[in-house]
Amino acid sequence: MARSSTKKSARRSLLALVVVILALGGLAVGLTKWGGGSMTPRLGLDLEGGTELVLQPQLTGTETISEGQVNRAVDIIRQRIDANGVSEAEITTQGGKSIVVSIPGQPTAEQLDALKKPSQLRFRAVYVQALDSNATQVKPGGTPSGTATPTGTPSGTATGAATGTPKASGTVTPSASPTAQNGVVPDALRAATTPATPAPSATATAPATPAPAATQTAPAPTPAETEAAVKTQASTGLVGLGWDKAKADAAAAKVAKAYTALNCSTPGAVDKVQDDPTQPIATCGEDRTTKYVLGPSEIDGSEIADATSGYQPGPNGQPTSIVEVALSFKDAGKAKFAAVTKRLYGLQSQPPLDQFAVVLDKAVITAPQARAVITDGRASITGSFTIDSAKQLAEQLKFGALPISFALQTQDNITPQLGEEQLRIGLLAGFIGLLLVVVYSLFQYRALGLVTVASLVVASVITYLAVTILGTTHGFRLTMAGVTGLIVAIGVTADSFIVYFERIRDEVRDGRPLVAAVETGWKRARRTIIAADGVNFIAAVVLYLLASSNVRGFAFTLGLTTLIDLLVVMLFTHPTVQLLARTEFFGNGHKWSGLDPQRLGAKESVRYRGRGQFGAPGAQRPPATVGSARIAEGKAQA
Repeated sequence: MARSSTKKSARRSLLALVVVILALGGLAVGLTKWGGGSMTPRLGLDLEGGTELVLQPQLTGTETISEGQVNRAVDIIRQRIDANGVSEAEITTQGGKSIVVSIPGQPTAEQLDALKKPSQLRFRAVYVQALDSNATQVKPGGTPSGTATPTGTPSGTATGAATGTPKASGTVTPSASPTAQNGVVPDALRAATTPATPAPSATATAPATPAPAATQTAPAPTPAETEAAVKTQASTGLVGLGWDKAKADAAAAKVAKAYTALNCSTPGAVDKVQDDPTQPIATCGEDRTTKYVLGPSEIDGSEIADATSGYQPGPNGQPTSIVEVALSFKDAGKAKFAAVTKRLYGLQSQPPLDQFAVVLDKAVITAPQARAVITDGRASITGSFTIDSAKQLAEQLKFGALPISFALQTQDNITPQLGEEQLRIGLLAGFIGLLLVVVYSLFQYRALGLVTVASLVVASVITYLAVTILGTTHGFRLTMAGVTGLIVAIGVTADSFIVYFERIRDEVRDGRPLVAAVETGWKRARRTIIAADGVNFIAAVVLYLLASSNVRGFAFTLGLTTLIDLLVVMLFTHPTVQLLARTEFFGNGHKWSGLDPQRLGAKESVRYRGRGQFGAPGAQRPPATVGSARIAEGKAQA
């Protein structure tokens, strides 16, 4: 019964592996036919060559650009390249000003446009803020939402008038969650999110429609109801800016339609947003789970003088535990920011109308609430920040603030840095290594070494399909460093087989029958294999996170092949050996099987088989032979 169960388990494992390979093969074929992919891996700059672009910043008059601004521009360009599905690109600076971008293959017109467009930072009023109904949950570290208060020496400026409790400037009211910040909104918007907590109304009157009771579940609004509600909210905001009612209604109708059609969970959704600074827009937060309707741009990022991050100072000048982003504006920006905060501060009872969004490249990076009228151009943005996230926001405000546009100075095709000859030499080295592993396996393990060969073939097929699919879906490109990782993986995979086979042979030497030796050896070898592959995978992850350029390609392929090694050992090598142990050739310990008890020096103790049967150590007859012997013995006794 146990033997039958073991055989069924082995066959199920092999069937699961076949399903995995067929699924990967089908996906690769499907991506090739309908997804613009290829059945061959994509190659990197060093193996295929590509295009080199030199981007020159466009400066006016006596305007200059600092090294920090250039480095920030490099980061933005790298993010744009990654967003366009291009990997293994190399980005460097030239002369402290120009940026050199090397991209594998030929860039598309969209990719070129993404590289050259300015990094626009705008401040817009928030009209609508709600969770996207297409999103299942808010991702950690999403778009920060906090409060904006004056910075500097506390002067008793009331920032909490909505609750009737004066608070000195520099103190903070904890920000609500994105759903709670919706505050008083039309029913159609509220029904699409978590019911909102009514905002305080000490200084303003909330709309007549009350928030639904916590025990009631509002029906999901139809797209038409949502569009109508957004139109009303946006029109109200535009009229508050002084727009003519008819003009406001027309613009609101257009943005409400765009809001309803917007799906933030779709990759590239923000790229399709029309960013007209004079018009309201519907866009998403960086978390890709929150949708916004924003008013026209009221302050340009070029008006920011500086932005820093750190712990907010307390009344005594000592740092507190509150993380803040301190923001200061130039002279022209001070008056604009004062007007914005004065208007928003008067709308505290009607969130999200008291919020302003900081929009970088059409995505909302933060949307704080105005908690005071800030007239000196120095604001403190606080919320659920960590030191790292505050630093990142400060850099986005400081360096993303400059609308630096780039002109394409030169565009040249570059030849492979290594060329086909080096690739052939690398592949030849891998083939020689593979051949040596095969020769050693056959010499050391005889026929059992064929399992090693078959396992390496299966691992190679899965690796090839995985690399090909990742090239289409994630833009992964195979560099020479990546090829090196694949070659190293041959040794990692072979090492797993050696550990397993040696455990089996140790059990045979101890006098166990082969079937029992396979199971006992696997239990002991499995722990060793998982531990060794776990260490390799952790090393690959650390190297990938800390390294740069092509070294990451080596780390990625090493980590990928380590996971594939575990898959092959679990679903192919072990089940195959389980089935082979029940054959006459391996089960009886043929001298060419690699499991011959005499050749392995098995102990000469006699082992009890059951039912009065004894046998030599390590020897195991096929089930049919053993059964026939027992029947014959029974007849003789009768």
